[in-house]
Amino acid sequence: MTLQQLNYLKVTAECGNITQAAEKLFISQPSLSAALHNLEKEMGVTAFVRSKKGVVLTRDGEELLSYAGMLLEQADIMKEHFGAGKERTPKFSVSCQHYSFAVNAFVDVVEKYDADQYNFILRETQTGEIIDDVANGKSELGVIYLSQHNEEVLTKMIRKNNLLFEELFTADPHVFISIDHPLAEKKKIQLEDLKPYPYLTYEQGERNSFYYAEEFLSVLDMPKNIQVRDRATLFNLLVGLNGFTVCSGVISRELNGSEITARELEMDCQMHIGLVKKKNVLLSRYADTYIEALKKYLSIE
Repeated sequence: MTLQQLNYLKVTAECGNITQAAEKLFISQPSLSAALHNLEKEMGVTAFVRSKKGVVLTRDGEELLSYAGMLLEQADIMKEHFGAGKERTPKFSVSCQHYSFAVNAFVDVVEKYDADQYNFILRETQTGEIIDDVANGKSELGVIYLSQHNEEVLTKMIRKNNLLFEELFTADPHVFISIDHPLAEKKKIQLEDLKPYPYLTYEQGERNSFYYAEEFLSVLDMPKNIQVRDRATLFNLLVGLNGFTVCSGVISRELNGSEITARELEMDCQMHIGLVKKKNVLLSRYADTYIEALKKYLSIE
């Protein structure tokens, strides 16, 4: 098995067609087919089956591709780490829940490694997709929270995907509300205070159970509920409807705006915010910079 063979596997899976993959790789179709056949033989699997449109990954092929992606990614990181990749285009991807500090840390990475060309990706997405992204190599890091309500289910999912969770910060629950909200004068807010107002949460798609929710109160029965998919809509509704959402309390005026404020919520639980990453994997310098930036914005020494 060689890195070249693994790259051939990756490109063929992306193209879904041997002829197109060979053209993209600048090799002949027979050479590509032979390389893939040798890889399959060595691994003892059938990676592709033919279809009317080209080739399709088998279940074994999908698993092989996942490992191939991890090895190719590690090879790139090693080249950068030991100097062979100094001329390579900077590349980094992170998937996260909707945290302003996660965005600010990403900005720090882009600014530090600004170049004529780079490929940086920030995916604010659903909780289950964050774990999937890291497991599949789509993102090098994920940022989520665990609590007593979701820890058992999410930790099981993390371990099943051969990942680990590294805690960075423990936060008491807060609510984001408008500065003009009727509860804005309170220093601490009770659950009963919130019931007359719309509770805004991020929709979690097919995994729309409270285990995958970004917000603590998803385990409670609030009478008025609105689900959204993006940060801008949520904050517009916070202001326009006197709504609220549950959060860590870490606020960024640049991203959240001057109309939003955080107030402590009296609840007997905590948010454990941290990183999802692969086990025993060397992180890129971009990931290391991102982690340091997270600690800065979370005020972690």
